[in-house]
Amino acid sequence: MRFLSTKMHGILDYLTAVLLILCPQLFDLSSSSPEGAVFVLLGILTLVYSAITQYELGLFRVVPMDVHLVFDIFSGLFLAASPWLLDFSRYTYLPHVIIGFAEVAIAAMSRSRPKGPI
Repeated sequence: MRFLSTKMHGILDYLTAVLLILCPQLFDLSSSSPEGAVFVLLGILTLVYSAITQYELGLFRVVPMDVHLVFDIFSGLFLAASPWLLDFSRYTYLPHVIIGFAEVAIAAMSRSRPKGPI
């Protein structure tokens, strides 16, 4: 069920990175608190590993796409679990869980190879 092209995945990567970085403002969280900082940190990491991925939107094309998808899965799972791992679930957890599982779902639906040359 991998119907998302690597190019579409790249677009979603950069949109997700920006969304993650903006989440503290969108959900009225402090960027310096664990519940806000986890979004910003994962957003920055997503930007970095997207920029070095071997796909149409990669800038340096070092990391293979299948490795990138593993990063996405671990990032999403960590984000979804972060309210309990970092002990802030009593304040907020739903945005972390929803966005985290969305990341995992997108990775599961994405192709691991571009259709043509990149």
